[in-house]
Amino acid sequence: MTGNYFHDMIPEVERDHIHYIPTVPQFLSWIESEWGDRPALSDEIKTYTYNQVCRRVARRRTVLAEMGLRKGDLVGIWDRTTIDAVETFLAVTSYGCVAINIPTLMPGQAVAGICGRFGVKALFAADELISGLPQVQFPVSDVSEIADTMTDAADIGREDPAAIFFTGGTTGTPKGAVLPHRALMRGAYNGSFGPGPQVGQRYICMLPLCHVFGMIRSTLSVLYTGSHWYACEDVKKTLGRMSVIKPTYLVLVPGLCDVIAGLAKMYGPGVLGGELKVIVSGAANVPPRLQEQFEELGVSLLAGYGMTEGANLTSGNIDLKEKPTSVGKIYPEQEVRIVDGELWVRGDNVFSGYYGNPEETARTLTPDGWLRTGDLVSFDDEGYMYITGRIKNLIILGNGENVSPESIEEKYYLEPSVKDCLVKEDEVDGEMVIAIEILPQAAYLEENRIEDPEGFFRKLVAEINRTMPTTHQVRKVTVRKEDFKRTGSMKVSRNQE
Repeated sequence: MTGNYFHDMIPEVERDHIHYIPTVPQFLSWIESEWGDRPALSDEIKTYTYNQVCRRVARRRTVLAEMGLRKGDLVGIWDRTTIDAVETFLAVTSYGCVAINIPTLMPGQAVAGICGRFGVKALFAADELISGLPQVQFPVSDVSEIADTMTDAADIGREDPAAIFFTGGTTGTPKGAVLPHRALMRGAYNGSFGPGPQVGQRYICMLPLCHVFGMIRSTLSVLYTGSHWYACEDVKKTLGRMSVIKPTYLVLVPGLCDVIAGLAKMYGPGVLGGELKVIVSGAANVPPRLQEQFEELGVSLLAGYGMTEGANLTSGNIDLKEKPTSVGKIYPEQEVRIVDGELWVRGDNVFSGYYGNPEETARTLTPDGWLRTGDLVSFDDEGYMYITGRIKNLIILGNGENVSPESIEEKYYLEPSVKDCLVKEDEVDGEMVIAIEILPQAAYLEENRIEDPEGFFRKLVAEINRTMPTTHQVRKVTVRKEDFKRTGSMKVSRNQE
């Protein structure tokens, strides 16, 4: 049933043609033969076809060979969202090495430390970033370096490691999640499902490639479907070029959705290029107000759920209007179970462990391959999944009651006056109570001439409290004048210290 839900989204000719490919070398061979002269990767200056990209990746493998790198070696990539970064990632993974994409905002000293900690054998970096590195013991090359001759891809198995992505995992401590080829490519394949035709779309990749959402759904899934990928080295500058690029699909986090909706409201829908049909949003809560805003613009907003350890794409929802608080149905070829309210997942998309961290791996991955997601979930009668909280975020009340802050926040995200919120435990008159911080939707306050935001939101909290059990009622309200501290994926950070 779940498989049909996704397969029936797209035209039969695409459904019968696009299939799961378990390794990057096989994937490159397939897209070269399948998509050939279609445009693949573009930036402001140049465009390469699929044939050209695959040959350029082969020439980049020659650089790796000339450096003496071997299968299994870890290779860092420190660059913005560029063609060079994508091709280098494909070269590293198809050569048999393991790619680690490093955030460009990370200072050079920290990059050197990360590379030393993980035993990186070589680093490919943007020219302007290299000067910020201290002296290191491994070779550092410009990410644009490419040879004149081509080197064949390595003989790679589906269980061989392909890439390491940094994640907070289920405990909040940054770790390196190892995705084998089968997981990386299962995530990319899952991203090829969507409403209507998927082949030949135009995407702007506005997400960093160091995040699985940017690398998998916003890049590899794009190549899977013979679509056209546009680089985005500077988000603000690229937003100004949307009317030129005319994207048909975007993959965004809700924070960027807010920005784009605001641009359309300020300058008119033409600023989006006039051909945008779908936005896929994830990595944080997708408020219903965003779905309504984009519906008015003729754009379908889709939501989903995934985590780094599950190759980003575990579930998807194309029915956000009918199921506004659901993260959708489980993608095909995955097993799921609920253990004490927690979602467990097993399948090709599950990671192989945390690099050099067997203790955390054992806490997260069972011996028989089940990923303990740390997310509390429920399913409705139609198979739609709902995230009800995170185990690590549970608030334990004095009476022993467990309260999920996310279950309370969900009520507030339904309100058009709330842009973001954070429920936590706080102290009032020596007693620990449930508190909320609210970031108002400024446009709503202005349009409705609300001159006393504090009074307005205290009244809203009182109204919502009347619909909640006593254990879930908010006792302290703070209205923020500044944005929350956020994570790299623009989620509200639970640690606002």
